[in-house]
Amino acid sequence: TDAEVNTRKKTFTEVQTERLEQAERTVLIKCPPKLNEKKLLQYLSSHGNVKSHFFFENRGIHALIEFSEKNSIASLQDAIGLPSAAERHVVPFKSRLFTFTLKNPVSQAAEETPVHLSPQSHIPVKELIQKLCHADSISDQMYTLLNEYQLTDENIKLRFLACSLVRDFARAYFPDSMVKPFGSSVNTFGKLGCDVDMFLDFHDIRKNTTKMKKGPFEMEYQMKRLPSERLANQKILSVIGDCLDNFGPGCVSVQKILNARCPLVKFSHQPTGFQCDLSVSNSIAIRSSELLYIYGCLDSRVRALVFSVRCWARVHGLTNTVPGTWITNFSLTIMVMFFLQKRSPPIIPTLDQLKELADEKDKHVIGGYDCSFVSDLSKIKPTKNTETLDVLLSDFFEYYGNFDFRKNSINLRKGKEVNKPESSPLYIWNPFEQDLNISKNVNQPQLEKFVAMARESAWILQKEENTQRMINEEPWGLAALLIPFGKSNPSKMKNRMKGIGSETIRSLLDSLKLNNANSLQKAVGK
Repeated sequence: TDAEVNTRKKTFTEVQTERLEQAERTVLIKCPPKLNEKKLLQYLSSHGNVKSHFFFENRGIHALIEFSEKNSIASLQDAIGLPSAAERHVVPFKSRLFTFTLKNPVSQAAEETPVHLSPQSHIPVKELIQKLCHADSISDQMYTLLNEYQLTDENIKLRFLACSLVRDFARAYFPDSMVKPFGSSVNTFGKLGCDVDMFLDFHDIRKNTTKMKKGPFEMEYQMKRLPSERLANQKILSVIGDCLDNFGPGCVSVQKILNARCPLVKFSHQPTGFQCDLSVSNSIAIRSSELLYIYGCLDSRVRALVFSVRCWARVHGLTNTVPGTWITNFSLTIMVMFFLQKRSPPIIPTLDQLKELADEKDKHVIGGYDCSFVSDLSKIKPTKNTETLDVLLSDFFEYYGNFDFRKNSINLRKGKEVNKPESSPLYIWNPFEQDLNISKNVNQPQLEKFVAMARESAWILQKEENTQRMINEEPWGLAALLIPFGKSNPSKMKNRMKGIGSETIRSLLDSLKLNNANSLQKAVGK
């Protein structure tokens, strides 16, 4: 659609700024169970024009209401009372989260109208596989998966609202601060249900420097000085974490993890249903989010391939929600980008090419690292590559199934394999902090499991090419790859495991057993 094309071409910063501003004009209402949508909107309109709204289910029906004017919220807040403190006392923090109930439920319930609920989670893999079987091609299957899993406009609004509500707390101490999402919520690769990574930003407060130049004095604030930025971040997060814990409506399970490499506060935000991670401004993480945003916007095949590969990796236990020796989704995404840079002609440009296109306003040097790249999408020439996703998916598995991981590393800057600078099993250069390996956590057994699964998948897709497909008889194409291998015929797996060390096979089998035990436990636990 035209609207999509327009939103696609905005710069990352424009999209962010627009969404943050929109969130400031937004409230969240827990609705009565028997609801008349027209009546609700009619009432809200008495406080100002409602620009957009949607409903969603999360322990009851909630409405996200976006007003055209920010002052409509103040008008609405004036009309809202405190909860009756019959059994418990309340913390009198007034947020933008409200509960509406019907004054005379019996007569009003009769006027109930069914409302459309926006889904905030994706369908389970089993249902997805059934859908995929009805597609016309593997390419078609991959776009189907993308459409089922990607963040919806409504879900993105909810994410920015969660950030905006946290900002209301930060502002009590730091009136100019911003809370912004980064990572999968904004880089176009997030799937429904993923956590919200957000950070506190004090750097937006670039005063008008021309004003500072006027007059005879050098002037500065007196501020508390601490021995390190890290300590300052820990103190700030500690206090804001306590605020959320003590005063934040719907903020539960608040954990302060202040000794991590990047100190953070984890909490569950019940009104929106998100798991949130709050840290202090991390400029490099933002640059990574924007880089992925650019790649995701350049060609529709990029996101389709990443979503399929990530879903495949999750099904086979190659990625995991808990940290460990598994490949992370971020590493996997960079591996897909690298593969797309290696096509002939390339589907996406290298980071060095994007840097060459950068102008003055795109210059970013962070902690001595050059993080510059072009932000204006229209300056990037579209690719001449016309390969189908059917070909790309099969070739992706083929490529990494035969990649020389012992010798080579993956470098997005250059878009070519370079010798590994050190001996980690999997070496993927951090796009910006050039001396870091983003996959340092991955061990040899996990890498070899990845290679084995990639070979198996390449083999399944190639075998299919040579045989006529029975219509809807059994899962084919992408669907066939989303069923754990070894379920149908375990002996098939053995002949493709040749050339893999026996000690690795042993640990591989252990990790497979572990995965199966885990999934069994989950299945039983549900």
